[in-house]
Amino acid sequence: MAQHRLSVRQYMILGLVSVCTPLGDSCLSRGMAHLPPITLAHPISLIGAVFTPWIVLGIALLIGYFASYLTALSWADLTFVMPAAALGNVILALLSRFWLHEAISLERWAGIVLVTVGVGFVAQGPSLTERPTTEAPADSEAEHLALEEQAR
Repeated sequence: MAQHRLSVRQYMILGLVSVCTPLGDSCLSRGMAHLPPITLAHPISLIGAVFTPWIVLGIALLIGYFASYLTALSWADLTFVMPAAALGNVILALLSRFWLHEAISLERWAGIVLVTVGVGFVAQGPSLTERPTTEAPADSEAEHLALEEQAR
């Protein structure tokens, strides 16, 4: 199978997929840390939280993630894009530790390393599955109708 080579632009899209998610999630966490607990029983407080600056930034970054994710899926397989996005786990752990000052256990670091190693294996495969070409459905449908006419 021929290896599909990625362009610089495609690498940039994958980079956005990997970076926008952890940044967006970190902004959401930072914004929610300064608010009282929110429940679905009080939707007004949830709506109010959406308009705080850190939450707005987090939502914008996650919209950027979604746009770049859709773009990547337009030229690569899901089994390539999702593992490429898993690099965000490392970025999220680093942001959580050094920006949000969260404690990360040794077990979580081990899990992050395992995921990263797994992503390395998956990244060696092709980005796009080559599908065999088939004859046009219209041709086979026409043949099927002709056979039905002969059978009558």
